[in-house]
Formats: sequence, structure tokens, C-alpha cells
Amino acid sequence: MTILFEQWEAQAAAGPLPVSTVPLDQLTLAPLVRQVSPAVVNIAVLQASPHLQNPLLRDPYYRLFMGVPDEALAPRVSAGSGFVVDAARGLVVTNHHVIANARAIAVGIGDRRVEAELIGSDPRTDLAVLRIPARDLRQLPLAEARRTEVGDYVVAIGNPFQVGQTVTSGIVSAIRTSSDGRYRYVQTDAPINPGNSGGPLINMRGEVIGVNSAIITPGDGNVGIGLAVPADVTRTVVEQLTGTKLPT
Repeated sequence: MTILFEQWEAQAAAGPLPVSTVPLDQLTLAPLVRQVSPAVVNIAVLQASPHLQNPLLRDPYYRLFMGVPDEALAPRVSAGSGFVVDAARGLVVTNHHVIANARAIAVGIGDRRVEAELIGSDPRTDLAVLRIPARDLRQLPLAEARRTEVGDYVVAIGNPFQVGQTVTSGIVSAIRTSSDGRYRYVQTDAPINPGNSGGPLINMRGEVIGVNSAIITPGDGNVGIGLAVPADVTRTVVEQLTGTKLPT
């Protein structure tokens, strides 16, 4: 104890320990966000009512008997996110569950809003590809899976709860494998909420390491466990759905 006390006294006499100083203008994600956010889009989907899958519910007397209101048959609008992965061809990546049962799909990018064409989707990986006719698009590169490690800083960009484009940050918490061993997921503590689905999870190099797809939560909000489809899986699925190679 005496030795430790003498060491503390010696350190105190020598003055405070040197502190590594970083200019305040470098303690920010703003340059990265400015670089990548123009390629992130908001998606609005007009979906057919799931009740229409039951032909009996088209009968108003049956609906009355079953207690199903007429409003339940009305189309509904849902929202999600996505990002441009090939600017030259207007290709946008999002989640399959965002565009499922879609009657019409609109994409908002900057101050523009355009109708999108569904190229294809894969329910197993929860990925979908859209095409938009907009020009002067910006695209995001897909990262190499081997470069993603637990502890990497990341940002998630999307349209949670339809409030508009929102940026959150965190780290890669884990690399998970599905129970059947067929798929991998990137786990992150960057806040992800309803509406973020289909948006990119981006590393500090401005590369997409995953497509935000799901959250593990006991309620409706984020509690720190978000899951994203890895970039290498995304590249494979998109190239299969489009029949062409993505830019590298």
C-alpha cells in the first residue's frame, strides 16, 4: 500500500497526464452523412388489404356477421427506406416486407418523388430491388464482408415512423447466423425503428455493410438489437434478381 501511495504521489508531482487532443471539427459524423445521405431514399407503398385474400370477406353480409368493418378492405399506405445501389440503371435496394402486396410504390429522393417499378424480391433474405426513372442519382458502394468486424462504428439512415430522413449511430455488436445456418446477419446497437427497414447500415468508409431488416424488441421501439442483411448477401441477391453485375 505504501508503494502504491508513493507512486500516486510521484505522478501527482509530475503534473497531469498528457491528453490526446482532437479538433472539435473532427469529432463529427457530418462529413460522412453529407457524403452518403443523397443516395438514401424514402419509400411509400400502397398495399392491398390482407383481408382481400379471403373471398368471403367481399360479401358485405358476411363482413357484418363476422364483425369486419368495411374499412378493413381499404388499401393502406406503409413506409420504409432504401438506397441507390446502381445510379446508372436507377436500381434501389429495400426489404421484401416493405413492398409486399404492393399496388403502387413511390420513392422519395431529396425533393423528388417518383413512381418505382418492382424488379424482383426474395422473401428468404428479405431483399427487394426497385427501378426508378430519376436522373443525377448518387449510389452507395457495398462493402466486402471480410472487412466488417465486431466493434466497427456504423451509422443507420432511414425514415423511422415517417418523420423524414434520420441518422443514428452505433457499432457492429455481433455477426450472427440464422438457426438453420444458411444466413448471416449483422447485429448493431444503432437505433433502428419501424420505417428504417430497407435503409443502409454504413461503415466509416461510406460503404454499405448491411440492409437494415429487423429489430428484436419486446415492444414497438428499439432496445438496442437491430439486424441487417450483410452486404455480400445483398450483392448476390441483387445480381440474381437483375441478371447483371453491380458496380464495384
